[in-house]
Amino acid sequence: MIQLTELGKRAASAKYMVQRLTTEEKNVALAKVAQALVAHADTLIEANALDIKAGEEKGMHSGLLDRLRLNKERIEGMAEGLMQVTELPDPIGEVLESFVRPNGLLVEKRRVPMGVIGIIYESRPNVTADAFGLCFKSGNAVILKGGSDAINSNKAITEVIRQALKEAGVTEDAIQLIEATDRSVTQEFMRMKEYVDVLIPRGGAGLIRSVVENSTIPVIETGTGNCHIYVDASADLEKAVSIIFNAKTQRIGVCNACESLVVHEAVKGALLPRLAEKLKEKQVEIRGDEATREVIDCIPVTEEDYGTEYLDYIVSVKTVQSVEEAIAHINRYNTKHSEAIITEDTASAEKFLNEVDAACVYVNASTRFTDGFEFGFGAEIGISTQKLHARGPMGLRELTSYKYTIKGDGQVRG
Repeated sequence: MIQLTELGKRAASAKYMVQRLTTEEKNVALAKVAQALVAHADTLIEANALDIKAGEEKGMHSGLLDRLRLNKERIEGMAEGLMQVTELPDPIGEVLESFVRPNGLLVEKRRVPMGVIGIIYESRPNVTADAFGLCFKSGNAVILKGGSDAINSNKAITEVIRQALKEAGVTEDAIQLIEATDRSVTQEFMRMKEYVDVLIPRGGAGLIRSVVENSTIPVIETGTGNCHIYVDASADLEKAVSIIFNAKTQRIGVCNACESLVVHEAVKGALLPRLAEKLKEKQVEIRGDEATREVIDCIPVTEEDYGTEYLDYIVSVKTVQSVEEAIAHINRYNTKHSEAIITEDTASAEKFLNEVDAACVYVNASTRFTDGFEFGFGAEIGISTQKLHARGPMGLRELTSYKYTIKGDGQVRG
């Protein structure tokens, strides 16, 4: 097994090779990788079966097993994702700003690759291909550290990608996988500042917290999602029921699912019985405050509930007397991910948009739209909930930095 320092050295060398590639060269390589994934689908499924069997033996939850499982359709989806990335504009070299100084110097701010991106993620093997595609198209080399639950799948996918890159005449070290699964290796990886330019964790709250607290490499924090929907006094209740049902139940195990409701007391009587009846279709458990329990039969809510990302058919409910109280509640308990207001009042909508502290804030729409594909970015590396450099769905541009280029004609500083 290759030592981490050797992986780092290879990646540091590969990043300069990758950043020299033209857009056409990158797209050709991505297309070859996409074709190779489909061509080797049986091999990938065979490797994945080992992970599935191990998961079943450990008693892994059926929902997690589903996220882990590969089949031909999902492999074709991975390949299609890479082909979609080839259609996206190449951000590298884009001139963000240009100006001429009084002394004649031409100053340009140009978009450039990050360099080496490290990604630590959990049990979804499709992330291996997705992360590679986005990092590669944006001119970066990537070192991946997947979860132990998907190690056989990740190794097989990485092997196929590396072979396809070699056949395309591109350095195989544009992607490398850390195959060791023990935690001490992860801790060591988080301290490879000499070789890795930025580290991105993608997974549950425990993983993200561990990376943020222990890494010496700059971290782009992707977040868990305690997402709220606030139903204002002026809300269209039919619209509210439809949006909440979608945000809560369309997929429960995702970070942009609604976990918490905030309801104006003026509409609780009209909304909550109707909403509770709709949520029964998916057996959603409601945990409500005292005012909520006055109009529907539900479980008493706790303080802990208000701050919980359930990833389950459970939702908390808080009643408020004003949009100001709703905003205060949301800003106290949210994870800075995605928040929504249902309202027909323009002033309330604008106040909510301006004052709620989150990466994505919606008016009269489901929080489930917080997604790189839905935003037209083609794909995403994750949802950033921090405020430095990147925020919200992270596509190609968010995997770049910039530098200033200055052109002169003999100017010297006096």
